[in-house]
Amino acid sequence: MTQYTVYLAPAGYEQDLIDELGPRVIDVRGRLVRASGGPRHAAWAQNIWLDPVEMRIGSIGDAATRLKGIQRNWFLHAVDHHRRAALIAGKLPHVSARPHVFGTPAPTAPLGSWTLWEHDLVIASARCSSPFPDGEVHFVENRIDPPTRAYLKLWETFTRLGVQPAPGELCLDMGSCPGGWTWVLAGLGAHVFSVDKADIAPHIAAMPNVNFCTGSAFGLDPQHAGAVDWFFSDVICYPDRLLATVQRWLERGQCRNFVCTLKFQATTDHATAAAFAAIPGSQLFHLAHNKHELTWVLLRDKA
Repeated sequence: MTQYTVYLAPAGYEQDLIDELGPRVIDVRGRLVRASGGPRHAAWAQNIWLDPVEMRIGSIGDAATRLKGIQRNWFLHAVDHHRRAALIAGKLPHVSARPHVFGTPAPTAPLGSWTLWEHDLVIASARCSSPFPDGEVHFVENRIDPPTRAYLKLWETFTRLGVQPAPGELCLDMGSCPGGWTWVLAGLGAHVFSVDKADIAPHIAAMPNVNFCTGSAFGLDPQHAGAVDWFFSDVICYPDRLLATVQRWLERGQCRNFVCTLKFQATTDHATAAAFAAIPGSQLFHLAHNKHELTWVLLRDKA
């Protein structure tokens, strides 16, 4: 029985995952990081292999037979011996990679992950933290209405959590321009108070349930805002400034649910990320559509 967990880092952010896991790291192969002990949450892990097992194999056919003996659906994350790994994958049932339609539930069928760690050693996990291959959800995109692709971060967050604003709920979208997140929220039927110093896209400002206000994302006093259902922020700022704003709203108790992007500059502010994660009930994770940033969520309304 293995005494480690396998973590998959987002492409380009392997060192952030290694730093987060710290002395537990055993070794690293590409984006895969093996760390001692059972699975733990890691914000910089795009997928976590929860039950890894090692299998010494005698042939390509032997590897495929043994994987199929565990379960049907597998996704290969190749780190070495690419030709041999591809031949094994070719003998396994095909896993559909069709783009996901936003608004439909995430897949529920088990999807295992595996790799050929050595020429004759397979590491495989029938259970993973994400139901999507390598933790990457690809959507059927709207290439006409949203002004940027930032809207995909909200789509992924709601798909991942299975929770989203209900029609009629009041959402604050702080630092909203050019308006991609406001477009998503208004499209769900929520009422959106959208705030930014820059101008929002005119066709989004014209949506009937959008109220746009020119101003600072940090200037709105929660004491004067009144009760709101959701607080959203994808604003470009230092994470510690966002933390101070969120803490002010939490102290006032004027909002039930939060979704915020922590945007890092040249270096990752692990201390502030840890402070966000320490807020009771929080979730902190890296989305497939995040760059050098993390998404922080606090939900008081459950699905």
